[in-house]
Amino acid sequence: MEYSKLGNTEIKVSELCFGLLPIGPLQANIPLNEGAYLITKALENGVNFFDTAEAYKTYEYITTASKGFSGEIIVASKSKASDYHGMENSIHDALDSLQRDYIDIFLLHAARATDKVFEERQDALRCLLNYKEKGFVRAIGISTHSVKVVEKASEINEIDVVYPLINLKGRGILDGGVNEMLEAIKKCATSGKGLYAMKALAGGNLVNELTEAISFVRNIEYMNSVSIGMINEQELDINLSIFNNQVISKEVLKNLTNSKKIHIFWRHCIKCGICIKTCPNNALELGTKSVVIDHNKCILCGYCSPVCPQFCIRML
Repeated sequence: MEYSKLGNTEIKVSELCFGLLPIGPLQANIPLNEGAYLITKALENGVNFFDTAEAYKTYEYITTASKGFSGEIIVASKSKASDYHGMENSIHDALDSLQRDYIDIFLLHAARATDKVFEERQDALRCLLNYKEKGFVRAIGISTHSVKVVEKASEINEIDVVYPLINLKGRGILDGGVNEMLEAIKKCATSGKGLYAMKALAGGNLVNELTEAISFVRNIEYMNSVSIGMINEQELDINLSIFNNQVISKEVLKNLTNSKKIHIFWRHCIKCGICIKTCPNNALELGTKSVVIDHNKCILCGYCSPVCPQFCIRML
C-alpha cells in the first residue's frame, strides 16, 4: 500500500480510501458488526483513510472498528450545512459520534452545487476555518461533481482538500467531461490542494471494467487517493490486491457484476419533484405516472431515497 501527503497538508493517506456511503442506510445498510469488521480488516491491511459524511449516517461503523486499534485513522467527513450554526452542529456531531478530539478533513458537501457555492455557503466555510484555527479540524475543503467548482476551489487559498468526481467514462461529471475535469484537477494540484477521487467506478456501473477503471484514476498524476465503496469481504480483498499491485485472476473478474439499481415504486409516487431537485446527476425527471430514472445517468449515490416523502425510492 502506498501513502502520500494530501497536497500541502501534513496528512498522510493510503492510496486506497474506504468510502463508507455504500455500507450505510442510503445504500446497502449492512449490520453494524459486519461493517465494522470490514473497516477493521482494511485497517489491518494498511488502509488508513476513510471517507464519510453526516448524511451517510456511518460514524458508528468507524467508532466500533477503531476500538482496540492503535494505529492512525484518517477520517474525512462533510456536511451540507449552509450557515455557521449548521456547520458548527455538524462538526460537533462528528466529534461526539466518532469520539475524537479532532476531525482530519471536513468538507463542504456540495455534489450538485454551482461555482457560486463558496459565496452561498460562506458562513459555513467561515465556521470550518474557525474550527481549523481552534484545532478541531486539520484540513478543510469541498466535495463536488462539478468541473467549475473544482476550478474555483483551485483559486481559494483557504481550501486544503478537493474531492472531485472522476472516472474513465466521465459518468456523473457536471459542467464538462473527463478532459475538463482532469485540467481542473491539475489546477488544484498546482495550487497545493490535496486531492482524492470519488466515483472511480461510477457507483458500480463500471465494475465490468474494474481494473481499467481503477487504473485510470490511480494514474492521474496529481491524485493522492481513490475512494471506493465496499460492502463485503470479497470487494475489500479485490481492492486490496489492486492497490497492492497484485494480479487479479480473470475468473474473479468474470464473476463481478453490478446488480444495484434505483427503483421507484410508481404507485406511491406523488410527483412532488423533491428527488429531482436532490439528484446531483440529473438522472430523474417527471414521467406520466411517476418520476422516472435515466439509468445511463444514475451513479447510484442514493441521495434521492431519503428525501422521498412517500418512501417509494429504493436501491435494490
